Amino acid sequence: MSFLDFAVETIDGKHVKLSEFQAKAYLVVNTASRCVYTEQYAALELLFQEFHSQGLMVLGFPCNQFGAQEPEGNLVIGEFCQRNYGVSFPMFAKIEVNGERAHPLFQFLKQSAPGILGSQSIKWNFTKFLLASDGSNIQRFAPQTDPSRLRSAISKLLHNASN
Repeated sequence: MSFLDFAVETIDGKHVKLSEFQAKAYLVVNTASRCVYTEQYAALELLFQEFHSQGLMVLGFPCNQFGAQEPEGNLVIGEFCQRNYGVSFPMFAKIEVNGERAHPLFQFLKQSAPGILGSQSIKWNFTKFLLASDGSNIQRFAPQTDPSRLRSAISKLLHNASN
């Protein structure tokens, strides 16, 4: 199965395949509205604004598995992201990223880009996965990594996709 074949549910309840969000590179992030890292929404939006025209798509997936820091429903989450951080990149329905009910997309990402010491589990909100549109070259970044520090990796991935 290709990365673009995964089916997801948008924050407003539409069922789509990732192939509908055509891009040269994707930044996939599990998010939460009440986390110490929630302010990363602003930096993610800046990356989206800066690189979207070159082919970057940022995809946000709310998750309540870490400290119950995303307790609200999908519509409230979407409104929060827009109102407080001006999020214009696609947001999706709340999912699980670990355990038996982990979304298949995150199972794929975790297997493709394990964390420290080969661990596949996601440790906290705002774990980031950067990958090419064909699902290759997957890079994993820790929750505490400020999205602004991904600029050079994004630029390199977009440059390689254009050549």
